[in-house]
Amino acid sequence: MTLKRRTVGTQLSFALYCAANRMVRLHKPFLEPLGLTFPQYLATLELLDGAPLSVGALGARLDMDTGTITPLLKRLEVAGIVTRTRDPADERRVLVDLTPGGRALEAELRGITDKIKSACQLTERGLDDLRRTLETLAHPAVE
Repeated sequence: MTLKRRTVGTQLSFALYCAANRMVRLHKPFLEPLGLTFPQYLATLELLDGAPLSVGALGARLDMDTGTITPLLKRLEVAGIVTRTRDPADERRVLVDLTPGGRALEAELRGITDKIKSACQLTERGLDDLRRTLETLAHPAVE
């Protein structure tokens, strides 16, 4: 059997890499004035949907390990966006919550989605279809 040679540009992994980089670049002009990085934006959005969360739960929802999420949360705490406190019911757990200043960013942060959708020129259905495809790829039913 002869293996068909493919250039990097035809590889699925390269297309996903390019799309992920573009997505981060598209968010940058909206996040820079807020002093947020893309991962900090994602963490803040997740907290807006249900804070307080333990560091472990937040990391799991964002698919980030403790070594990644902890420094990110420390920077958000220094910026006055989140608080980190020990769980009184279990001192081993650290709970993350939004400060009033962090909650005040909600409308601006949630509005970024529409700007990105417009920049990508996707319909609502196209966006949903793409998200489902990527979620299936990222989290297959059986690994």
